[in-house]
Amino acid sequence: MSAQNSAIEPDRVAVAERSAAATSAATAAAPPAPPARPGRLAGTLLAAIGVTSFSLTFPATAWGLEGFGPYSLISVRCALAALVAGACLLALRVRVPERRHWAGLAVVAAGVVVGFPLLTTLALETATTAHSAVVVGLLPLTTAVFSSIRTGTRPSRTFWIAACVGAAAVIAFTVQQSGGALTRADLFLFGALLICAAGYTEGGRLASVLPGWQVIAWALVLCLPLAVAGAAISLPYEPVHLTGHAVAGLLWVAVGSQFLGLVVWYRGMALIGIPKASQLQLAQPLLTLAWSVALLGETLPVAAPLTAVAVLLCIAATQRARG
Repeated sequence: MSAQNSAIEPDRVAVAERSAAATSAATAAAPPAPPARPGRLAGTLLAAIGVTSFSLTFPATAWGLEGFGPYSLISVRCALAALVAGACLLALRVRVPERRHWAGLAVVAAGVVVGFPLLTTLALETATTAHSAVVVGLLPLTTAVFSSIRTGTRPSRTFWIAACVGAAAVIAFTVQQSGGALTRADLFLFGALLICAAGYTEGGRLASVLPGWQVIAWALVLCLPLAVAGAAISLPYEPVHLTGHAVAGLLWVAVGSQFLGLVVWYRGMALIGIPKASQLQLAQPLLTLAWSVALLGETLPVAAPLTAVAVLLCIAATQRARG
């Protein structure tokens, strides 16, 4: 028995060694596991930072209009942002995007770089920042609709119900504040909603294949010739009065809102998806109301706290819903 056992032991060792070798070879031949997808928390945080940056845009624009005309403010804003973006691209030696991406970049440029800033600036000539902010509160729902059409995403029923309730709260707030009458400024704002939603959707789609900051950077560079031409034409006809408010407002909308805010916003959309990121913007009108009171001395509407509760509940529901 002893001799037999001693004969069996080497065989077992040999089999174990062959198994270990086979396992090692299979592991070496197998492709490496794909990297883990960044968490939703990081994407939500980045998108929230973008929303906070955007919430300062209207008060900063109102400051800018104290020293610039609407067309010169937009032109100089775009030109400054494009120069900053171009400098970043050159410093980091970023390669020019492939030809197939330029159509999407043109949509981003038309919607986010030119259309939305121009139309909202024209609206702010006659409307308060508070009124403009609540109208633009419809942007999340508009973006979700554009995203559904463009990308084929199908958010859940719960998502749509929460989004519509949030939009309804914003609409009710707007109608109550404006007395039920639409003004010329409202038409500018509604036009801004449509064109910005298209730009956000296309930018969010591109941010899944290009770094988010490069999406907005190349869109800005694409608009630089137009911005320079616009500034050359508008500055001689719109008197410029450089005050502290005007300069601060211009710098914020050019660098903070137009470039840095969109960098983190597109990255956030790429991580958590366009529909969910867009719903975080339901908080933007309320943040803008707070900035309007703090920076511009505007009176906070009585209905704002109720709208705030409804909007925040809708944000929570859309973030929990699958989409």
